[in-house]
Formats: sequence, structure tokens, C-alpha cells
Amino acid sequence: QVRLTESGGGLVQAGDSLRLSCAVLGGSITNYGMGWFRQAPGKGREFVASVSSNSATTEYADSVKGRFTISRDNAKATSYLQMDDLRPGDTAVYYCARHGHYSSSPYSYGYDSWGQGTQVTVSS
Repeated sequence: QVRLTESGGGLVQAGDSLRLSCAVLGGSITNYGMGWFRQAPGKGREFVASVSSNSATTEYADSVKGRFTISRDNAKATSYLQMDDLRPGDTAVYYCARHGHYSSSPYSYGYDSWGQGTQVTVSS
């Protein structure tokens, strides 16, 4: 059974950076797109970033474009989310997910494996 585990979250100040990691155990990511989503208190889960299986295509939510960078290491079965210039509005639980297909996608319904999430809190 595929298991995704996020790490790297924490409490930081506005303007700081964090790098989230998503390790996939029990399966490969080589032929699958990967995505990051987040859920803030009292809000629904929203798309943050995604990357296709060969890293040729990336997509970002407008709110993080230019500040966040998604990447992946297929040999390590790991996806990363580099978050720079963090803002209080970025406070949320961040989830990684593996898509059921090779493509990059901002739509959660295409992802069939999800991690448990890691908390990111940004103070002003």
C-alpha cells in the first residue's frame, strides 16, 4: 500500500522560508504527477502546486506563484515544496498527493493517494 509522509512544517515569521518534503513509501512516483494542497482553519482544501511525472510541467495557484517552487526526485520517490517569502495567509495544513496519471493537475479528484499533512504556521 502506498503511503505518503509530509515533513518540514513548522512555525515561522512572515518573510521566512520553509521546504516541505513528501516521501512516498510502498510505491513509485516515477510515472505519476505529484501535487500539494493546503487547508486553512475553517476553509476547504485548496490547490497549491503540481508537477508532472517528468517535471516538464508545473502549475501553481495564483496566490503562491513566484514564491513557491515544486520539484521532485523520482529516484528518491520524494516531492518537495520550497516556500519563500511566507505570509500569514499561507498558514494551513499542507498535504501532498500522488496523481493517478502522469500529468500535472490542480484538481484534487485526480489524486488517489494522500498524506496526513504537515502544519505550517506563519506569524506576522
